[in-house]
Amino acid sequence: MNKNSTLRMIAMTAMLIAGKIHAQDFTFSQFYEQPLLRNPSLAGIFTGDIRASVAHRSQWGSVTVPYKTSSFSIEHKIPMGGKNDFLTVASQMSIDVAGDLRLRRTQILPAINYHKSLSNNDDTYLSLAFMGGPVSSQFDASKLKMGDQFRGGEYNPSNPTSQPITNTSYSYWDLSTGLSLSTSFNDKTRVYVAAGLSHVTNPTIKSVTGTTENFLSPRLSLNAGINAPSGERSRIMGFIDYFTQNNNKQILGGILYGMTIREYDDGNEPDLFYIGSFMRWGDALIPTIKMEFEHFSVGVSYDVNISKLKVVSNWRGGLELTATYRGFLKIRNSTIDKTRCVRF
Repeated sequence: MNKNSTLRMIAMTAMLIAGKIHAQDFTFSQFYEQPLLRNPSLAGIFTGDIRASVAHRSQWGSVTVPYKTSSFSIEHKIPMGGKNDFLTVASQMSIDVAGDLRLRRTQILPAINYHKSLSNNDDTYLSLAFMGGPVSSQFDASKLKMGDQFRGGEYNPSNPTSQPITNTSYSYWDLSTGLSLSTSFNDKTRVYVAAGLSHVTNPTIKSVTGTTENFLSPRLSLNAGINAPSGERSRIMGFIDYFTQNNNKQILGGILYGMTIREYDDGNEPDLFYIGSFMRWGDALIPTIKMEFEHFSVGVSYDVNISKLKVVSNWRGGLELTATYRGFLKIRNSTIDKTRCVRF
């Protein structure tokens, strides 16, 4: 095998490995702010008619080219006739960019979630959801360094190559489903549990490295959350996720303690300041703060790397920022008029 063929094989293998890594799912440390990425059946489990959330994280900047991920989701909850049932229509849009080749993935996933009331006496709901849509990925082939572009021991990108790369992208359709049970106690403590299955279609892709079957293995998720008072002017929120995919497992969970910083006389929810910590098991400790106002909330977290890469990264992982709007719409068919509703 000549030098050019060897280098070509190395390049293709590296890209295949990158594709396999890239085939993993998005992971946010403030995962509770991006419910559709956790489980589509968590769409609509909030107090209000509409919720819009954005998140951005940048990680591994201390080791290599930063891996950046951004996400936006929107949910609209609609009462169904004279019943206590509800329907949530939603959409999840995400994009990430990784590595020297600027490997980019974009997904646009509409979702629908039906909430079936199980009781006339409290907010107990069984929710069934489906989410699906197109996912595309591409990389910048101009960043590749081919063997015949090295001359005299030096690389020159202007040197022509006999190994052109023409297929720099691929796409597929993705589908997820989920089931959740949410309830309340004394209209103050709210709890949900959920199970979901992502990548039901188990897509096959065709890329520069050839045909890759089972590109995204189905992922099973188990999710839970609680929002409860811990005193007259404080609350506790806890969240936990368990994922298993292709013989890999991940556990992510933690608690936020909220303190009232301002109360209102008109019956609106108070402003709260939350502080807490989460842990991605075997990977990162995540100190977190959050400010929650009447309709808006903002959160900041930082991953402290505790994995095997901590020596290389100096314990540094990544910064994450989130912002959420949540409120009622001034329309006739608003959930604010409902005695029973899906809330959290």
